[in-house]
Amino acid sequence: METFTNEILDLNQLPKHEAISLTPLHPSYWKVMLIKIAIAFLFIAVLAILAINFIDETAGHQTVIWSTYAFLLAIILFFTRLSFKKKAYAFREHDVIFRHGIIATTTMVIPYNRVQHVALHEGLLERNFGLAKVELFTAGGIASDLGVPGILKPQAEDIKQLLMGKIQIQL
Repeated sequence: METFTNEILDLNQLPKHEAISLTPLHPSYWKVMLIKIAIAFLFIAVLAILAINFIDETAGHQTVIWSTYAFLLAIILFFTRLSFKKKAYAFREHDVIFRHGIIATTTMVIPYNRVQHVALHEGLLERNFGLAKVELFTAGGIASDLGVPGILKPQAEDIKQLLMGKIQIQL
């Protein structure tokens, strides 16, 4: 029987995930994000036009409404761009790292021994740009699941095969 030890770790000797070179999302994913924003804002614009015409037939407040609309669009585009630039990932030998966030940056490190299932997701827009999202489902539930978007489809398929191989080895 082995003797139990519980030594204190030297925190200065722990590996730093910040030192790892992360891969940014593919540049075409920015176009996908822009198209999604454009579709959402077009839908909102149609609703706004209908509401303005229904409520205020004199159209005296249209300048204020459209100025506010343009301002909100500019702010959303700005923060979406920041969000895109902050997202990055790395698939390593034993784990995957994904960083995201604008104001508060979140870095998720998921060891492969926690991954139960791997899937690829291609939305209509992503498919047109040759991109896919690698989704990792873990034993920890939906809060610890991870989706890494903006990866070229052939590369995403290779990553899926690699991860499926690592999951099979652990079983």
